[in-house]
Amino acid sequence: MATGFVIAATGLKAEARLAEKSQGVRAVIGGGREERLAALLAQSMEDGFRGLISFGIAGGLRPGLKPGTIVVGTSVLHSSGRVYQSDARWSDRLFEALPNAESGPVMGSSSIIAGRDEKRAIYLKSGAFAADMESHVVAQLASDRGLPFAVLRVIADPSTLTLPPAAVKGLNPDGSPNIPAVLKSLATEPSQLWDIIRIAGATQRAMKSLFRCHRLLGPGLGCADLG
Repeated sequence: MATGFVIAATGLKAEARLAEKSQGVRAVIGGGREERLAALLAQSMEDGFRGLISFGIAGGLRPGLKPGTIVVGTSVLHSSGRVYQSDARWSDRLFEALPNAESGPVMGSSSIIAGRDEKRAIYLKSGAFAADMESHVVAQLASDRGLPFAVLRVIADPSTLTLPPAAVKGLNPDGSPNIPAVLKSLATEPSQLWDIIRIAGATQRAMKSLFRCHRLLGPGLGCADLG
């Protein structure tokens, strides 16, 4: 087996912990801030580096994708109009290893796509299955440097669910939950509570599915050069 490592780009600490359970994976946490993520990814590349993977939960754009649905990104789209093709061999390995996975384009966004109407509009325009805040950073860096990349995302909030303000504000730069911000938002707008409970349950299902992914993929999260 070849030696080396891949870098998993995540938004959350919890995602990073799961990624690093896979042998040959080092995780970088962007905390929803693309400039921070790009800088940390660039700093992490050294001898033995084999490729990048965008790894974590995502918002659903395509109707019918339930919380916990695995999406293997065949390409990454961005609002700038750029389209990045993921590494075909790596993506095929992900899709073959993960039962009931979906395969299609993923939208990279600089901000959280929270509203169901916005999700529907983006899907109708782009055909993207899911959206996250890390994949476009990974794709651009990989493209600029001629590196292989892959996208593995699990749906948390489906296309029919609008994220409440408390959920949008609930993340620290290091990828940990910002509990004070959530509580402050809830105190200001208590009617969010039911939606917060719903998204918490959906996120828990997504994280359980993400955990199963790492167990099925083996070294390097399925990277062909490490398996």
